[in-house]
Amino acid sequence: MNHSTGFLHPGAMGSTVAATCSGQRWWVGHRRSAASRRRADAVGLRDAGTLAELVERVDTIVSVCPPSSALDVARTVASTGFGGIYIDANAVAPAQATGMAELFERFVDGGIVGPPATVAGTTRMYLSGSEATSVAERWAGSALDVRVVPGPIGAASALKMSYAGWTKGQAALLLAVNALADAYDVGDTLRAEWDISQPGLEQRSAATAHGVVAKAWRFEGEMHEIAATLEAVDLPGGFHRGAAEIYRRMADLRHADEPTLDDVIDALRRT
Repeated sequence: MNHSTGFLHPGAMGSTVAATCSGQRWWVGHRRSAASRRRADAVGLRDAGTLAELVERVDTIVSVCPPSSALDVARTVASTGFGGIYIDANAVAPAQATGMAELFERFVDGGIVGPPATVAGTTRMYLSGSEATSVAERWAGSALDVRVVPGPIGAASALKMSYAGWTKGQAALLLAVNALADAYDVGDTLRAEWDISQPGLEQRSAATAHGVVAKAWRFEGEMHEIAATLEAVDLPGGFHRGAAEIYRRMADLRHADEPTLDDVIDALRRT
């Protein structure tokens, strides 16, 4: 357990990835928010100060950030000359992952499925690449289930894109259909029909609205990554580009208290 791991941007998910990792664990506290510092302190991360100091202290760096920032973060780390293993655990297209791999001598592709890893059995981090197996051992026996995906760099990202393409894609579709029906003043009639032919779907609509609002600003970029993944193998990406717009329109509700389905519908109908 002599390894040392650096964690970039310990948000709600990243802080639990850090908390479940063995060995020495570091982060970069320079110019970070008070909220980030509280999360880092809560999981026992040691502050390296700056990124330049972090790369001198660790043999591995884990990036967990919004997908729209993943490439810029990787480029910033690469510019320091970091020679250890860089793990990109973000929701990016396989082509994005392979492109980032070219910035580093040692690279592991990753993708996370599930909520922040606070309870065993809820969250899995998939890894691919030649060093994925050795890296996965850092989380052995923890609440985060780390699994190796057979195949080259990009395989873990492909799995994440496929999984999220369904879970987050169908969530966007469900909310859009509710907004569509309300726009034509048939929302109540639609939901009454659902009670007959699709029992539970009305309750699922409300739960989806409540559950995704706080994260919609991140999901927008993820939908574009899924669209690019589909288009790379000659499948249409238009649906997920539409889903990206659905999540973009919800982004302003990020800090709303107890958002309802009606709140989401109103946001979706505003351009």
